[in-house]
Amino acid sequence: MLFRKPKPLVGLDIGSSAVKAVELRPAGEGYRVVAFGTQPIPPDSIVDGAIIDGVAVAEAIRHLFENKAFRTKEVAASLSGHAVIVKKISLPVMTEQEVAESIYWEAEQYIPFDIQDVNLDYQILRAGTESDARGAMEVLLVAAKKDKIADYTGVIAQAGRTPVVLDVDAFALQNVYEVNYRPSAEAVVALLNAGASAININIVGGDESLFTRDVSLGGNAYTEAVQKELNLSFEDAERLKRGQAVDHVSVEDVRPVLRAMNENVLLEIQKTFDFFKATTSADRIDRILVSGGASRVDHFKEMLEERFDTPVEAFDPFRAVEFDPVRLGVEDRDEVVPTAAVAVGLALRRAGDR
Repeated sequence: MLFRKPKPLVGLDIGSSAVKAVELRPAGEGYRVVAFGTQPIPPDSIVDGAIIDGVAVAEAIRHLFENKAFRTKEVAASLSGHAVIVKKISLPVMTEQEVAESIYWEAEQYIPFDIQDVNLDYQILRAGTESDARGAMEVLLVAAKKDKIADYTGVIAQAGRTPVVLDVDAFALQNVYEVNYRPSAEAVVALLNAGASAININIVGGDESLFTRDVSLGGNAYTEAVQKELNLSFEDAERLKRGQAVDHVSVEDVRPVLRAMNENVLLEIQKTFDFFKATTSADRIDRILVSGGASRVDHFKEMLEERFDTPVEAFDPFRAVEFDPVRLGVEDRDEVVPTAAVAVGLALRRAGDR
């Protein structure tokens, strides 16, 4: 019993346009996907990371797990957006016990919410004993609002599943990046996950998160811009955004609207990168890996590469993870790969992980 391996968890990514689930099993030195599913949720069920229609979201999760290939009821899910604060803080050198005792008091200086309203977690990144530490230790502080945690764990429980781990989208991305890309210690890479309502940004150096930020712009903003500019229904605007023509409107008609939205998004990414360079010792970003449905918008990757003069690649969460689309009932691998990164990252978690 003492050496029993922690049970695998299902990675459940509750997004604002769909819920995605992945279950992994060890395979040799890596992992194999044993179950995979995605299920759309009704528009506006989740807005800016807040669950508005819990019944609809729970129903989508329940429907997703009707796929009998999922063997465990225990899941790892994640939060992002305004409900989560991630800060890297410096503290005087102290023991782990002293950090545990003082972290709530220290956190009050950095968290813009009442400390009673959040759940806190932290990880010691540098103990302060290194030659360049200058008598300070570095701690990664994460605070999540209790009401948002309750909302997410509540819909998971309603759907008949057991929430075991609640992570942060940006860290789930980092998990799956490390497994698939085996980063070198020197490489500074920006992980961009462009979802329906937000873009999660995690800039990592080797296996350390250097900076995270969530930008409240995503695929829905593109759809709404097309809808407004061309006086269309949300559904028609969504199809056009994906490159499918609709009655009386061609894909060409939509390109200027998408390009203008790309510019807005790139401006927010530019602000993030500038702030990162101004507040850390890093002065460069070597590569950008993009995932999420909105990363497939017309010319997004090309404009990103041009703006930052940096190589941009599509993030493949199955680069080193065995994924057999036919066996898993996936009709179009290219359709699911961009949106699976967070769910795969969550599936790598185990109960008790730090």
